[in-house]
Amino acid sequence: MKLAEPTFLWLPGLDATRTRAVSTLLHGNEPSGVRALHRWIREGRQPQVNLLCFIGSIGAALTRPFFSHRYAPEGTDLNRCFRSPFEGPEGAIAQAMLQELHHAQPEALIDLHNTSGRSPAYGVTTLNRETHETLTGVFCDHLIITDLRLGSLMEATEYDWPTVTIEAGWAQDPQADELAFRGFTRYALAKNFSDISSPVTVLHHPIRVELQKGATMAFNGGPVSEVDLTLPSDVDRLNFGLWSPQETLGWVGARGLDVLWAKNAMGQNVSSAIFSVHNGELRLAHPSRLMMVTTNQEIAQSDCLFYILPDS
Repeated sequence: MKLAEPTFLWLPGLDATRTRAVSTLLHGNEPSGVRALHRWIREGRQPQVNLLCFIGSIGAALTRPFFSHRYAPEGTDLNRCFRSPFEGPEGAIAQAMLQELHHAQPEALIDLHNTSGRSPAYGVTTLNRETHETLTGVFCDHLIITDLRLGSLMEATEYDWPTVTIEAGWAQDPQADELAFRGFTRYALAKNFSDISSPVTVLHHPIRVELQKGATMAFNGGPVSEVDLTLPSDVDRLNFGLWSPQETLGWVGARGLDVLWAKNAMGQNVSSAIFSVHNGELRLAHPSRLMMVTTNQEIAQSDCLFYILPDS
């Protein structure tokens, strides 16, 4: 079977009175979730309960080179379209998906993603509840509680049923595929999640760091004079690591911190409280952990550079 457009798959469970949901490939360059689903189906196993599975950005994934496009050329990021007014083709897909989910009334929803740089796996959710920690523990051992609002799937369903986004790790790391498959298997076969979940470390309130509109950036081993921001070519090496104010995070040009937008939950730019500049070197003002750090030029410029978790 070959898929050419966003698709729902219904996998009947041993217990037909219950349903769980799985979303994969909302971003076309994040394949671990759909690979896990494909492997599960090929193995011919039956889930404990019904599974409603959604495969999203198939058109983007099939744009050559395969699994390299976050969304289709001339398209929109599907995982920013799960809110009114649901404009354009991606908005229509998001609205249809939400309608199908509300019809099925799943007891839980897992949204499987990959990180855009080298990183351990972690979960993200908007509500700090025990059920969300338990769901995350089926897959990995860290959970981020975010109060940022971007139009993502988990925001649209946060009060309907427990929803967790799982970032399985870097898309180019085979271990991410394996983690997604192992977690998918546990999620599909479990009678009760609490019986198989592991303890998780919970972190709160990430700050999203973006380039200001019109700003330019590069990845390099040292400052590039022609751009506003330079980040090290291997900046993703410290994903989830603790970064001290004495370390050089990157280099800024004449515009200094004005090229950065560090957005908190209220949409305020808190760059001056998060960063400092010393002779052109970009540093952190306080010890912090970085997450979702990317070395993908397109993602860095069009979406997000990274997130920061101030160390408590």
